[in-house]
Amino acid sequence: MTTLPNSATTESTSALQGMRVIDLTQFESGTSCTQLLAWFGAEVIKIEPPVKGEQGRYSSTEPGMDSQYFLQLNANKKSVTLDLKAEAGKQLLRRLIEMGDILVENFAPGVIEKLGFGVEEVQRLNPRIVYARIKGFAPEGPYANYLSFDPIAQAAGGALSITGEPTGRPLKPGPNFADSGAGLHCTIGILAALNQRHSTGRGQVVEVSMQDCIINFMRIAYAAQAMFDKPAVRTANQSIFAGTSPSEVYRCKGDSPNDYCYIYTTRAGNKQWESVLTVIGREDLLGEERFATPALRAQHAQEIDAMISDWTRHHDKHEVMRRMGEAKVPASAVFDTMELWSDPHLRERGTFVSFEHPKRGTLTIPGNMIKLSDSKVPVQCPPGLGEYNQAIYGELLGLSPAELEGLRQAKVI
Repeated sequence: MTTLPNSATTESTSALQGMRVIDLTQFESGTSCTQLLAWFGAEVIKIEPPVKGEQGRYSSTEPGMDSQYFLQLNANKKSVTLDLKAEAGKQLLRRLIEMGDILVENFAPGVIEKLGFGVEEVQRLNPRIVYARIKGFAPEGPYANYLSFDPIAQAAGGALSITGEPTGRPLKPGPNFADSGAGLHCTIGILAALNQRHSTGRGQVVEVSMQDCIINFMRIAYAAQAMFDKPAVRTANQSIFAGTSPSEVYRCKGDSPNDYCYIYTTRAGNKQWESVLTVIGREDLLGEERFATPALRAQHAQEIDAMISDWTRHHDKHEVMRRMGEAKVPASAVFDTMELWSDPHLRERGTFVSFEHPKRGTLTIPGNMIKLSDSKVPVQCPPGLGEYNQAIYGELLGLSPAELEGLRQAKVI
């Protein structure tokens, strides 16, 4: 039986210790938010439909096995099952809301209102609760009722319009900027609302749209638009402002699809460019008139790229990165996911963390990227479906064994 930890005997403290989150999220944008709150020490009670659980749990996996997708996003949470269409289920959720500090939901537009847990009802139940919601588009806008997933939001927010080759089609950036980006934005809003609650005593609504989040990530594209008085364009591996070279990935020694190193020099002077020439053994070009300024180097980018490639192809990407880095030239090998996942330093730092899963064995996932000096929360295995039913309903809400059995028989939990 899973039981609630006794906070009175817990010696360690964490940033959000004592905060209780009612987690009505699924997939990624909401779950990334609530997982971060859990990693800051909040108690996150994840509400899931009986039998199957939230949709991400059984997405792209074999029957009876939690998906790898789900396991990346739900560590340190407490899963309970609850049928929110049943009146008995609604009543249990009302009781949890009354005891909560934060409620987070990312249902499709209109769903939570149909369930009877819109803003007004939740605030009536608990005026102190911070009500956080993530949607694809602004609820009051022309696309309010449209569904959205990460690539849709990236298109809607403009990310595709500036990604790709200048003469090629728009491309979706690889990272899920809209989903996890919305989760991060929502977490920031929740923390601000909790701070304001200290002075007002009231909760408030935190609203995040995925489209807005992508626009926020594109501030430099809007600076380029302001400079050139036209929409920002696709510039491949160049800065969106252009105006400098090198700014490119260069093929290195080896036959891996990621045997490249990105080398970039600032537009704010010549020092880094001169260091590049020294590293690649082309000191003869120091002071060369056609490379005398960043703007001139941008005009001769193809020549510069060919010259640097002639050097990088004789060295592996790690050596290229080391030599450039030691010369104070901004550069990085193109690391793939396996290289990063296996990196001993990133494991030690907690960038990747490991836990034991009852069916999948040892799993290693990206951890909490925000390091707090006085808040240490060890990673915990994502919960099995309904694993905390007894602990939450029995111990927290005080339901008797007979009441719990009745709810199981009625398929409410």
